Amino acid sequence: MRRPKSRQLKSRRPKSRRPGSVRAALVAFATAAASAGLVVFGGGAAQADGPTLPAHVAAPYFEAWTGDSPATLASESGNKYLTMAFLQTASAGSCTAYWNGSTSQPVSSSTFGSDIATIQASGGNVIPSFGGYTADTTGTDIADSCTDVNSIAQAYESLVTTYGVTRIDLDIEANSLTSNAGIDRRNKAVAQVESWAASTGHTVQFSYTMPTTTTGLSSDGLAVLQNAVSNGARVDVVNIMTFDYYIGTTQEMATDTETAAGGLYSQLQSLYPSKNSSQLWGMIGVTEMPGIDDYGSAETFTQADATTVENWAVSKGINTLSFWALQRDNGGCPGTGGSDSCSGISQPTWYFSNAFEPFTSGGGTSTNDFSVSVSPSSASVAPGGSATATVSTAVTSGSAQTVSLSASGAPSGVTVSLSPSSVTAGGSSTLTASASSSAAAGTYAITVNGSATSGSHSATYTLTVTGPGGGGGSGSLVNGTFETGNLNGWTCQPGDQVVTSPVHSGSHALEVAPTSSQTGECDQTVTLKPNTSYTLTGWVQGSYAYLGVSGAAIASTWTSSSGWAQLSVPFTTGSSGTVTVYVHGWYAQGNIYADDLSLT
Repeated sequence: MRRPKSRQLKSRRPKSRRPGSVRAALVAFATAAASAGLVVFGGGAAQADGPTLPAHVAAPYFEAWTGDSPATLASESGNKYLTMAFLQTASAGSCTAYWNGSTSQPVSSSTFGSDIATIQASGGNVIPSFGGYTADTTGTDIADSCTDVNSIAQAYESLVTTYGVTRIDLDIEANSLTSNAGIDRRNKAVAQVESWAASTGHTVQFSYTMPTTTTGLSSDGLAVLQNAVSNGARVDVVNIMTFDYYIGTTQEMATDTETAAGGLYSQLQSLYPSKNSSQLWGMIGVTEMPGIDDYGSAETFTQADATTVENWAVSKGINTLSFWALQRDNGGCPGTGGSDSCSGISQPTWYFSNAFEPFTSGGGTSTNDFSVSVSPSSASVAPGGSATATVSTAVTSGSAQTVSLSASGAPSGVTVSLSPSSVTAGGSSTLTASASSSAAAGTYAITVNGSATSGSHSATYTLTVTGPGGGGGSGSLVNGTFETGNLNGWTCQPGDQVVTSPVHSGSHALEVAPTSSQTGECDQTVTLKPNTSYTLTGWVQGSYAYLGVSGAAIASTWTSSSGWAQLSVPFTTGSSGTVTVYVHGWYAQGNIYADDLSLT
């Protein structure tokens, strides 16, 4: 996995190495402390070991460089266990590990100590992860950076003695997969830490996270494990990244997970012939990338895929179910691929956390649960008009159950109906919002609630009632100024996004990203007064910027401009009053920008 490649690594003061005699004294002290049930903390204080990980654990990656609190997000998302990424050196050649490679974030109680203690107090734990794409391509993975095996081992041990963690993850990809010296040092250090743990009473597991093909590890990944065997390093979990295949075809991601893990199972069977089937599956972990991965929409891990994979993981008894990454577990940027802050698909916040967390219960039968979502999540209607949306349900764990649907929050003069009002989880219903001629203009949050024997879940549908005849400027378009900072209200093609520069007014505008195969269109369906004249206006910038409507009226215009230019599109609605407003560029002609779209 990766963190933003543009992030700069800071310089730091080199750490002095401890003489062997001092290390022996420290091990002796740690052994005495362990006999009392304590671990060394910071540089003298002691704390109890944190909870060990269950045999089957869901532990999504937490992006540690974001400034977010891992304890807060763990609580909000319902995750007991997190994999925290990443630890690396501040510069190549160093033997000191820092969180995010930043000298301001050392391995100490002052950095994440309180958060980790909070997670442990609730019965969970964290898995610190070394490496990642950035470290593995800049020589700052500690096993590539540091040539002293003892120092590498000390860095691993410091996570145990400082935070009381019981598993360490080693993310090996890119250049680190072919650095034979680094691979050998890493495995020698792992073996040394395992020996240290055994002599001091600590529990330490090691997981190796590596990229995979759809049929198992590549030869480079397999060589890492072969070297571990030759060095006597115990690998507890082989965690494969089941995304970013880049093979040029549309993938069914849940199926790819199963075939990749099946291939890994066969590879482990050859490496560890004395292990039985249950033990081999118990060595396997999979990490998904929910939504659209870095390759693009052809590799999209869906909500339905999450249910399939969780059920498969339970049936096989694998060890770890994870995803990249916790901060992406929301639907804030539909159509965007490879974002670090959202999944790129329409989804309820924490959907994938909720889908995977039941796996932590020990790999037994999942409890029944479901989710509710609305698409589109917003609409605009004029008095006398109506709008529709699809309410979708999905099984997030266990078996499908009957879900009763209802809606609340509609203002006076607006009625909201659901047909059907009861579905089996996995089914859908049509929401219809109708505004009477007396409905007051404004924007209203409609809560769509689903109730079943397992509990209730809800989703929000935002309805804007415009002024008489659809007036009120941009009020008849949801988010026509893009000042929400996201694409709320719009359906866009991959690559489109809201930006802070250039803007026509305010602080945000829309960036449309055409390619050789798409125009980058963003559109929004609105219901206006039938058989009525309107004018769509908007400000655009760039080559071949188009603005128009389709549906009950068809009209458009375009311009090419290096600065902001205003476009106006007059049109008359048909008998339904429903039109689709759109803005797009042209194939491979460069990005365009749009701002301040309105209907009058």
